[in-house]
This record gives sequence, C-alpha cells and structure tokens, in this order.
Amino acid sequence: LHTAPLNWLKVTVKCSCVLFLDLKRDWSDHALWWEQKQQWLLRTGWTLDKCGVHADARLIFTPQHKPLRLGLPNGATLKMRACFSSPVFRTVMGICRVLNLRHPEELSLLRPVEEKKKKKDKDSSEELYDLTDVPLTAGSVQALYNGMPAHFADSPKTEAVYKMLSVSLPSPAPEAIAKLYRPASIVDKTHIHTRWLDSSRSLMQQGIQENDKLGLRFKYYTFHDMDPKYDAVRLTQLYEQARWAILLEDIDCTEEEMMLFGALQYHIGKQQKLKVLFCKTYSKKNVLLTTLEKNTVHLIFDHFPPCRPKRLTLKGYKQYWCKFQETSISYYKSKEDRYGEPIQQLNLKGCEVAPDVNVAGQKFCIKLLIPAPEGMNEIYLRCENEKQYSQWMAACKLASKGLTLLDSSYQSEVQNIQTFLSMQRSSSAAPTSQTDESINTHSLVSPRYQKKYKPKQLTPRILEAYQNIAQLSLTSAILKFLQIWQALPDFGISYFMVRFKGSRKDEVLGIANNRLIRIDLGVGDVVKTWRYSNMRQWNVNWDIRQVAIEFDGNINIAFGCVNADCKVVHEYIGGYIFMSTRAQQQSDTLNEELFHKLTGGHEAL
Repeated sequence: LHTAPLNWLKVTVKCSCVLFLDLKRDWSDHALWWEQKQQWLLRTGWTLDKCGVHADARLIFTPQHKPLRLGLPNGATLKMRACFSSPVFRTVMGICRVLNLRHPEELSLLRPVEEKKKKKDKDSSEELYDLTDVPLTAGSVQALYNGMPAHFADSPKTEAVYKMLSVSLPSPAPEAIAKLYRPASIVDKTHIHTRWLDSSRSLMQQGIQENDKLGLRFKYYTFHDMDPKYDAVRLTQLYEQARWAILLEDIDCTEEEMMLFGALQYHIGKQQKLKVLFCKTYSKKNVLLTTLEKNTVHLIFDHFPPCRPKRLTLKGYKQYWCKFQETSISYYKSKEDRYGEPIQQLNLKGCEVAPDVNVAGQKFCIKLLIPAPEGMNEIYLRCENEKQYSQWMAACKLASKGLTLLDSSYQSEVQNIQTFLSMQRSSSAAPTSQTDESINTHSLVSPRYQKKYKPKQLTPRILEAYQNIAQLSLTSAILKFLQIWQALPDFGISYFMVRFKGSRKDEVLGIANNRLIRIDLGVGDVVKTWRYSNMRQWNVNWDIRQVAIEFDGNINIAFGCVNADCKVVHEYIGGYIFMSTRAQQQSDTLNEELFHKLTGGHEAL
C-alpha cells in the first residue's frame, strides 16, 4: 500500500467498506485525514511513501464536506455543509455561493465568543435553519425571479430561509441583548479579532469539528460593487453587522448620531415588518397569477351592522400575516402558517374602500366595507407609513373594481395617493408631539444612552430624527445607515495588542482599509498613522514572529503581536492590499493565488 497511489488506496478502502462492512453509499466525497500531522492527503497521484506516511500513522477515511453551524450577522444560525479540506478562503467562497453573497473575499469565519454557562441557566436550544440538503455548487449560481438562487426556490422551506437571509430579523428581548458580548475597553476590542480563522488552512487543520459553530462576518471593510438589485442578502447582513457594532458599542458615535441611527433602525424595522413583496407574474395554460405579500400587517376583523362604525384603539388590533392575491386578501395566524389554509379569505370585489388617515399623527388606516349575507363586514387595515399605505390602498381600490395588480393603472393609482398625502402633509399647520409607545428603545440605542436617558426621554428624540427620514424607501434607509456608519471616525478599524521594536510597553495597532494606526494603550490617543499608499514592502520573521514594514522616506517599523498570532495581522494587511487590486481586475473571477501570496506567508508559498 505504501507504494500505491492514493487514488488506488481510496478505491481499496471503498471496496473494503462495501465487501466487509456492507456499507453501500457514495464515497466520492471521502478523503484521507492524517491525524498525527493534522493534514489532508489530497494528492491522489502520490504514494503514501511520498507523503511521508509510515506504518504507525493513523489515517481516517472521512467526508471532506461536513455539517457546520454558521452564525450570521443578523443573529440567525444556519446548519449547512461546508468543505473541511479546502483552505478557509475557498470554503467561504462555497458558503457565500450558496447564500447568494457576492464578493466572498470580504468575509471570513471566526470562532464565537466563549460563553460561561451558569448552573441556574437552562439550556436554551437555538433555532436552526437547516440547509444541509442544499448542494454546494461549483459554478456560478443561477438566479430566478427577485435574484433568488434556484436551490432556494425548490421548496417553501428553503424559500423561507432565503427570505430570512434578506430581511432584518426582529430585535431580541432586552434580557437577551444584555447577555451579548460587549467590549468594555479597547483592550477587549483587541480580543475580538484574535478569533479569525487562518484563510490559508482548512477547518480540520484548525481544530474545527463537525457541527461546530462559527461566525460568518465581514472582515475587510471595503465593499466592492454594492448593487441592491443583486445584493439583497449581502446588504441585509452588512446592515445587521453595522447595527450590532453600534448597539454593542464596538464603534463609538456621538449622541446625535446615535439618535439618527435609532431612527433609521426604527424606520427599517417598520419597513421590513410591513414589506410588500411583489412576485413576478407567471403564465401556465393561459392562467395568470400575481401575489402581493405583506409581512405581519395589523388587521382587525369584526362583524358590524351596515354602515355602523365602531371605535377602535391600537390595543384592539391583532397581528396577522396577510397576502394579497388577485382581488382577495388572505390572512394567517403567523408566517409559518401561510402555506396552509388561511383563517379567512376576503374577496374585495364590490366592497367600499375609504381612507382613515391623519398624516400629522402618523395614522394610516384603510377602512373596508365588504358585502356579506348578514350585511356588511367592517375591516380596518393599519399601515405604518405612507408608502405602505399607498400600495395597499391602491390594491384595495383596484380589487373593489374587479381589477388585479397586473392592471396598468396600479402604479398611477399609487402615485395619486402619494400626491394626496403630500398635500395633506404640507397643509398640516400645528406641529404635534410625536409619541409611540411601541418603540423599544433598548433595541435602538446603545447601553450608554439607555443609562443616561429614560425611555420616555429617548422616544421623542428618536421620533424627531425619524421625521427627517420617514420618506426613505427600505433600501435607501439601509444605504443611508451604512453611509453614516462608514463616515464614523473609527469605522472599519480592527485592533490588535502589539509591542513595537525598541519599546518596553504594550500598545494597540489599528488596521483600517487604507492605513495602520499606532495607539497609546494608556490614554487611547493616536500616536502615529501610516498609509498603505506609502508602503514599500512588508514581511514577517516567522522564527521570532515579528512583522516588519518599510514605508517611503526610509521609515521602518517592526512589532510582535501580544494576544494574537502575527499571521492574523499579516493576513489583514495583505488582505487589504488584495482588496485594492479588485478595481483593476476586469474579470469577476477571484485571483485566489494572488490572495494567498499576499496573506498566506511562507506556508502558502
């Protein structure tokens, strides 16, 4: 066996499993793992002797792709198959290909923060979105309508997972937020970035086992070619990462900026919660179908005598998952029930549609009087903003005339309603004090401002900022949030504890997308800044684990890492240099060889 090539050895092992163990299965994904050397034997043309394998070696015949729990920036956890034999860089490419995340070079995997379990705490089972049955495609992903990959459109289950990926999830309870890791000092921030995995080594080589949990995060803060048309998942996950960086005080901002961030979160949350999804029309045997689906509309349903109104309060509203199809509204108890039978289906053909709007008071209701055998059913739909109201009001008006959303007059009807609301807003004279008891300030501002102000003080300030951005669309609001986030002074800085050559004390090195920053650990002041544009070369002395960098003007610096492997710092610097070359590349194909040359060090070479 030592003189036989590995591909022949794999065939022998497969035949043994079938003949002696009666295990008939697909063995094509299996390979040999050398346990003592922590190394995969993937060169099938080599013999065991050439690989250096001796008689006492322990070789494990194991799958190269195994289940992995993946924590996303939005707090959701996926369970999916990942490659444990390829370098992490290529593994992340495969994961992003499945999740429809463009530019996977911006992301990487990191180990989760170790949580100390208390005896009193009960084991909380996390919700897993299972994608283990989704194949890891080797080529580019084929997209269907709305940019959804084909493998997500195979079943309602996978389609729901994709919608979860592209929609911001509701904020957890304040008790759950309090348990999340929050850096208390710049020293704590240096520990965050020590958890990144080595991009040039495989998961198995770094001790990651089957069903372990890792985090998928944006590592390099240079976001290339961001297009909302193709980047629904990418945009949502980036927003979530930015949002939690602000809420957990990983990045500092002023009080005014925090109120604006809170207002944008509030607006985005309402837009996501009451988002209208338009599905493309399809034809089959001359039958047309279009669906207007809305996330958790506030709907109240009661029977009343003809034309007899009833006083309604916000507490009387119940929350349902609603779907507008053809000329009918179907509503369900929850999102999970939407594929079954609805609680009731309301046919709006022939109904009466009336507005119940107060723009100054942010009240957008639709009153429906639907014919019924016993009289008229009075139904109120409560919308959260002008855009949502305009879309549903137009749909209801068309349905009352027996017309569907395919009618050419739909967009003009929406525009007419928006014009009317704009006129009513401009004619509103007296300003009103904005209050909204539904605002959860704990999920909108960081703990620093929660301690400084009471919720009753935060709510009007957030609503005041909200008035300036209330007309933004969902995508525009997310882009605005990211724009303000990227404008913060400390945006995109990854911190490491280092000791510079010739110094007797530890300092902090900040690595940004265009510069290196030397920070005094005692007072937190910036001592010196070096830009990549002035960098001539950098190298690592792997024997003493020291990074040396040469800049223009005969400026040389050298440092060793205190709480991280110097390979992590070397990969950060090389990674940002690699990101700067992307604009020069005409092809969308990543130059993986160049990435490893810039980040992998002597092991990759």
